[in-house]
Amino acid sequence: MTLDSTDLFGPVLDRRVVPVLVPMPAPRAYSYAVPDGMAVEPGSIVQVPLGPRFVVGVVWDGEDDGGVDPKKLKQIEKVFDCPPLGPDMRAFLDWVAAYTLTPPGLVVRMALRAPTAFDPEPMVEALRLTEMRPERMTAARERVLATASDGLSWTRSGLAHAAGVSSSVIDGLTSQGVFETVFMPPPPVVAAPDPAFAAPRLEGPQKQAAADLLAAVEERKFSVSLIDGITGSGKTEVYFEAIAATLRAGKQVLILLPEIALTASFLERFQDRFGAKPAEWHSDLAPRMREKVWRQVTTGQVRVVAGARSALFLPFEDLGLIIVDEEHDPAYKQEDRVFYNARDMAVVRGRIGNFPVVLVSATPSVESRVNGEVGRYRPIHLPTRFGDAALPDLGIVDMRRHPPERGGFLSPVLVNQIGKTIGRREQALLFLNRRGYAPLTLCRVCGHRFQCPDCSSWLVEHRFRGQIQCHHCGYSERTPEACPECGTLDHLVACGPGVERIAEEVERHFPDARTIVLSSDLMGVKRLRLELEAIARGEADIVIGTQLVAKGHNFPNMTLVGIVDADLGLANGDPRAAERTFQLLSQVTGRAGRTGLKSLGLLQTYQPQHPVMQAIVSGDSDAFYEREIHERERAVLPPFGRLASVIVSADTRGDAEGHARGLRNAAPRVDGIAILGPAEAPLALIRGRHRFRLLVHGRRNSDMQSFVRAMIAAGPKERGSVSVQLDIDPQSFL
Repeated sequence: MTLDSTDLFGPVLDRRVVPVLVPMPAPRAYSYAVPDGMAVEPGSIVQVPLGPRFVVGVVWDGEDDGGVDPKKLKQIEKVFDCPPLGPDMRAFLDWVAAYTLTPPGLVVRMALRAPTAFDPEPMVEALRLTEMRPERMTAARERVLATASDGLSWTRSGLAHAAGVSSSVIDGLTSQGVFETVFMPPPPVVAAPDPAFAAPRLEGPQKQAAADLLAAVEERKFSVSLIDGITGSGKTEVYFEAIAATLRAGKQVLILLPEIALTASFLERFQDRFGAKPAEWHSDLAPRMREKVWRQVTTGQVRVVAGARSALFLPFEDLGLIIVDEEHDPAYKQEDRVFYNARDMAVVRGRIGNFPVVLVSATPSVESRVNGEVGRYRPIHLPTRFGDAALPDLGIVDMRRHPPERGGFLSPVLVNQIGKTIGRREQALLFLNRRGYAPLTLCRVCGHRFQCPDCSSWLVEHRFRGQIQCHHCGYSERTPEACPECGTLDHLVACGPGVERIAEEVERHFPDARTIVLSSDLMGVKRLRLELEAIARGEADIVIGTQLVAKGHNFPNMTLVGIVDADLGLANGDPRAAERTFQLLSQVTGRAGRTGLKSLGLLQTYQPQHPVMQAIVSGDSDAFYEREIHERERAVLPPFGRLASVIVSADTRGDAEGHARGLRNAAPRVDGIAILGPAEAPLALIRGRHRFRLLVHGRRNSDMQSFVRAMIAAGPKERGSVSVQLDIDPQSFL
C-alpha cells in the first residue's frame, strides 16, 4: 500500500521520507522512512529508532535530505495518538533555537517533557444506576440510591464519599445488579474557570487600567502591554479581567510566575475570582500530574495554566493570552542547556501566534521600561495602592552613625523598631539575601579559609545542619572543630552574616518572639508553602528570609520590614547591579502595610547617598529609571546595545584559556561589534572545571547570532574536556 502524498504533506510532493527532530543536540533533523499504512504530518509526535534505542521525536517542516532511498533509512516505529504540534508552536521552537544558537532538538525536548502523556489517558471505570433494586433496603443503601439517581456515572470511591458510606456498600449493590459498570473519560485536573464567578469591583486607577488592558486584549491580535504599578496597587485584579475576556472568547491562558511552587496565595486568589484553580506547571509537580496537565493542555481541556518559565513550551491547543507576572525577575532566565529569557520568549510566542502578551511588575526591567517609553509596549500605570492603603514610610539607617553592638549585625534603631512592632502584636520582616549562617569560616591562628575543593568559592556555614557547603556545586562536609591547616581547636570564626546568624541575634534580643527563618535550603517546597500560610495567618512575630520572601506574598499583619544589608547587591561588577538591587529592595519593602496598617521600611546601609538608596526612600522611581537608562545608553548596554557571552570550560586551565584565545582569534571583523577577553570568569572554577569568558558587545541592530556562529565555525573544535556555552542576552556575569 502506498499513501497518497496528500495524506502526508499536501499535494506538492510524494514524500516517503520525512525529517524528524529528536531530543538530542544534533544540528538538524534526521531523515526517516514512513512505513506503508502510516499517516504522519508536520508536528506528529512519533517514536523512532536512534542507535540502539527508541526515542520520541517530532515530524518537522522542510525537505528531507533529497534522493535517499527509503529502503536504506530506518522507519518511524510509531505515531502517538496525540494532537500534533501546530504550525505556530513549530515556528516558535525554530525561532528559539535560531535566536539562542541552540540545537533545535534540545529546544523541542522542552516541549516533550511528559513522555507517557503522548497516548490518551485510559478510561476510568465507573458505575451507573440500573433499573434493578436491592433485595433488602437499608439507610446506607437508600443514601447511595438517592445520590446516584441523577443518572450520572460515578466512580466507586466518589459515590461512596458523596453518599457517606463505605465502599463495601457500593460493592454489595453492584453484586446484585443495581449498578452496571461503564467507562468514562478521565476527569480534568482542574475544574473549568468561570469568568463571571466573582467579578471584582474595581475603582479609580484600577478601573481605568482594566479598561485599557481589555481594549488591547479584545483586539485579538498581537500587542504587548506593560502594567507598571506599585506593590499592592491591584495589578493582579486588573489582569484577571484580561483573563476573563480571553476565556469568554474560548481561548486558553498562560500565566507565568517566577516562583509558582511557592505562591499558593496566588492560586487561592485565582480561585476566589474564577471559582476554580488554574492547572500548575513547575518542576516540583508530581510526574503523573505533569503528564495529565500536558495532555489536557494539548486537547484544550485545561483552559488556564499558571507555571514557571518552562510552561512557555507547553503545546497549547488554542493559546490566546500570556501574562508574565513580576516580569523583571531573574528567575525567568534559564542558564542550563538552552539559555533563554522566558519574558522575551513570551513576547515572541505572542507575535508568532498573533495574540496579546501582558507584562506585569512594580519595578519593571529597564528593557521593558524603555520599550514602554518608545511605544513598542503599551504602558498601563497604577500609581496608588488598592483601596487607598498607605505605602510604608521608608527610612535609611546609616550604619556608620548607628552601628550594631559588638558581634551583631542589627542596628539599635532597627532592634528598637522590632520591639515596638511585636509589642503591638504586629509582624516584622528582616531581609538578608544570603543563605546559611556565615559566608566564610576562617582560622584565627593561621588564617586558613575553608574553600570548596572543586570551585573558586568559600564554603558557607550552615549551623542548623552542622555543615559547611558550596552553593555552586553542592559539596558539603561536617563543620570541623579544628583547623585542618594548623590543627588548632576552637579557633574557627564565622565571618559575616547569613539568615541563620540573624535568627540567632534576634533570639538574643527577643527570646519570647515566635521566629520563622525562610530559606530555600532549609526546607522543601511543601514546607515553605505551609510556613508562608502560617505567616499570613499571623502565627509568627518575626520573619527572617532570603529573596523568596519578595515574591509577591501578601502578609496582612506585616508592618515592619528591615533590610539587614542593603548594600549587598551593589558589591560586584554586574552592569545590572543597581537595577536588581533597586528592584529587590523595592519588592521587599512592599511587603509592609498591604492591608492599610501604618507601616515602616528601614534600610541598613553604609552608602546612604547611593542613588539606589535615595530612589527607594524618596519613592522617586522615575528619577532612578531616568538615571539608569541614561547610563545604559551612554555605555551602549541593553536595551541600547547587545551582549553575548561565551564561556569556555575545561578540566585544565590551559585547555580552557587556549580554546578561548582560539575563538577570539577566529572572530570575524564586523563594524559595530567588539569582543572582550578572554578573561578568567569571576567564578573561575566550578565543579572542577576551569572557566574563561568572552563577552561580545554590539550595537542594538547588530547581528549577534551571525557573528557568534561565524566565530564558532572558524574557531577550534571542541575536543577532549573542552566545552563551550553560548548565552545570547546574558543576565549573569559570573
